[in-house]
Formats: sequence, structure tokens, C-alpha cells
Amino acid sequence: MAADGPAITRLIAACAPLDVNSAYCNLLQCTHFAETCIVVERNGEILGWTSGYRPPTEPNDFFVWQVATARAARGQYLARRMINALLARPAAEGVTHLITTVTDDNAPSWALFNSLSRAWGAPLTRSAMFERDAHFAGVHDTEWLARIGPLPSRNSRNQDQEA
Repeated sequence: MAADGPAITRLIAACAPLDVNSAYCNLLQCTHFAETCIVVERNGEILGWTSGYRPPTEPNDFFVWQVATARAARGQYLARRMINALLARPAAEGVTHLITTVTDDNAPSWALFNSLSRAWGAPLTRSAMFERDAHFAGVHDTEWLARIGPLPSRNSRNQDQEA
């Protein structure tokens, strides 16, 4: 919901090395992409945020845009649980692959997606998607496409929430 936008923007800013989107971008995600985004809240504080969508040209894929977990909620498998919850929603019906982009220096994201790959028994492949010089004019590190799949059935994914 749009009311979560400011808190989501603050959470993302506190989760380096995530790219900080504009507040407007976060509001669009909260509204236009509400079915493929998730917020975790405790006592009025947002502890987790995962945004994603199904690319129109690749409808069997689910693209994870950002995963942010507040320091107070780290080490509790919150990111894995948010992704599994998103993939269990009707908006993810028919998804066969999870995709995302990650820079080399984002060790927490690589650890998350490698752990999902292992938990699901699905291979993770990596290839350059947006290159530092060709796409970012040298001002942003290469974004690597991480692709996990084919994914197991929804029931199989949800049985392993915390392992």
C-alpha cells in the first residue's frame, strides 16, 4: 500500500549495497506491483521488503527486484520466507524460474539466492545482464543475472521455509 512507501524507502537506504530508488519508484511498486511485492511488519515497524514482478516478455519468470531486511530481523530467514510467500501467491501461478540481478560485491544477495537454489534443488546460473561499461557508462558495477530453475512445485518450495 502507498502508505508503506516512506518506510520502505528508509529501509532500502539502510540496506547497503542496495540501489536506492526514488520514493516515487517505491510508491509505484507498493501500488502497481502490490501483488508481487511483500512487506513484513512488527509492532508498526517495517522489517522486510521484497519487490518483484513477472517480466512481460518472460511470463514464466519471476524477477526479484529488491530484497531488504532490517538489521533487527537478519539471521531469521526472513528474505527466504518473503520470496517463498511471493511465489505462493496467485500472481506467481505458472512461474518456473526465479531471476534477479546482483552485483559481484553484494555477498548477502548471493548467499540468499545460492541458499534458495540449494533448498529448492534447482540450479543457479549466472550471466552478465547489464555491464559496467556498455550499459552504465562505467559508473555502476555490472549487474549479473542470477537464474534459478526450473523451480520445484509450490508445495515443495513451501515445505522448506527455514532449512
